[in-house]
Amino acid sequence: MSHTLAPQPLSASPGAPLRGRLRPPGDKSISHRAMILGLLSQGRTRVEGLLEGDDVLRTAAAAKALGATVERIGEGRWVVDGVGIGGLTDPAEVLDFGNAGTGSRLMMGVVGGQPVTATFDGDASLRSRPMRRILDPLTLMGTQVVAEAEGGRVPLTLRGPREAIPITYETPAASAQIKSAVLLAALNAPGVTTVIESAATRDHTERMLRLFGAQVSVEPHGPEGHGRRIALTGQPTLRGADVVVPADPSSAAFPLVAALITPGSDLVIEGVMMNPLRTGLITTLLEMGAQIERLAEREEGGETVADLRVRASRLTGVDVPAERAPAMIDEYPVLAVAASFAEGTTRMNGLHELRVKESDRLAAVAAGLAANGVAYRIEGDDLIVEGGGAAPKGGGTVATHLDHRIAMSFLVMGLATQHPVTVDDGAMIATSFPSFLPTMSALGGRIGA
Repeated sequence: MSHTLAPQPLSASPGAPLRGRLRPPGDKSISHRAMILGLLSQGRTRVEGLLEGDDVLRTAAAAKALGATVERIGEGRWVVDGVGIGGLTDPAEVLDFGNAGTGSRLMMGVVGGQPVTATFDGDASLRSRPMRRILDPLTLMGTQVVAEAEGGRVPLTLRGPREAIPITYETPAASAQIKSAVLLAALNAPGVTTVIESAATRDHTERMLRLFGAQVSVEPHGPEGHGRRIALTGQPTLRGADVVVPADPSSAAFPLVAALITPGSDLVIEGVMMNPLRTGLITTLLEMGAQIERLAEREEGGETVADLRVRASRLTGVDVPAERAPAMIDEYPVLAVAASFAEGTTRMNGLHELRVKESDRLAAVAAGLAANGVAYRIEGDDLIVEGGGAAPKGGGTVATHLDHRIAMSFLVMGLATQHPVTVDDGAMIATSFPSFLPTMSALGGRIGA
C-alpha cells in the first residue's frame, strides 16, 4: 500500500445479525518476528498462515534487502533463507516501512546490533511517531544514529557496531517494542543482556527466540511480580524453524465486538491466539457480561489457540485496571465502542501508550465517540465512557488519522448504531486485516463506500 493513495471513505450501516464462522488473519506480531528471526538464522525458515498485510510485507522486503532470500510459495506460505547473526549486508535502498510501527522498531533493533548501515522511512503516520525510546537503549549498545528527523523520528539512518555491547536496561514504559528491539540487538552482543519491565508485555519475542535456538530466561520482577526480568545470552547460533502463525487476537477483536453489540448475532471465530498477555480484551468483555465461549483449545506455533463462540450480549460498564493495558493495548479503541453500548460507566485506566500509536489513539477515539453521540471524558491518561445500555445515535464521520484500528473500530460501531457511521479513510485497513470488508460482508455486515 502506498502512503500516497487517495482517501477511501467507508460507511457501516445497522442491519441483520452477524452469523457464521471465520478465521481472522494470522497474528501480526508473530508474522513480523518470523520474518526477522528467519533473516537472523542459518538455514531455512518455513512460515504458514503469515499475515499478508502491508505492514508484514514491508518487514519481509526489509529482510530481503538485508540479505535474506524471501519467497512466497502459496497463500500465507513463505520461506526465508537467512544469513545468520553478523551476516547482514547494507541495503541498497531505503527501508520503507509504510505504516508499520512494529516492523520498523524491531528492525531498528536488528540493524542497531549488526555491523550494517541502513536508512528507515515510512508514511506520514510513521514519520510522526516517536522513535527516541527505541534509539536510547540502542545507542547504549553501540548503535550510531547517523541522521534523524526532528525528535528522533524517521527518516533516520543507523549504523550498527561490529559487536553490540551487552547492557541491563529498565524500560521507561511497558512496551513490547522497546523490549524486543533491545533483545534483537543483543543477539550480536557477547555476554548477557537483561531487560527489566515494570509490567509484563506480550512475550512473543522471547518465545520465538527460544524456538529458533536462543537462550532466554524470564523471571517475575517487582514487589507484586507484575513485571519481568528477561535475560538473553548473546551470539547464539540461530537455526531456521517451522512457524505456524495463529489467528491474530487483535484482528479477531473487531468481529467479536461486532457480534456482541449487534442483536441476534452468533459467530464462531476460529484459531484465535490465547496467550494470556494478549487476552486482556476477552477478560474485560467477560467481566462486562459478554457471552464468549472458548472451544477446542489446542497448540499452534508454540501458542495456545481456541475457537471462540460469540453471541450478542447485554453489557455492563466496568473498571479496567491499568496493569491490564499491556495485554490489550491495541484493543482499547474497539473496547470503547463496546462500552458505548454497555449499561453504565466503563473506565479504562492508564492509557498513556495509546498516545504514541499510529495516531494519538486516545484523542482519536474520543473524537469518534463525540461524533456519534457518546458521552465520555478524559482524566489524565484515563478514558471514561458513559454507556446508555442501548445503541448510540451514530450518524457521525470519524477522522482515522491513517490508523487502521480507529477505522475498523468505528465501522464496527456503525453496524449497530441508530444511524450509519462513516470513517474518512479505510485504505490503511490493509496493513493488518486485508480481508476485513469481505469477511464482515460474508457475516452479514453492511460496510461499503
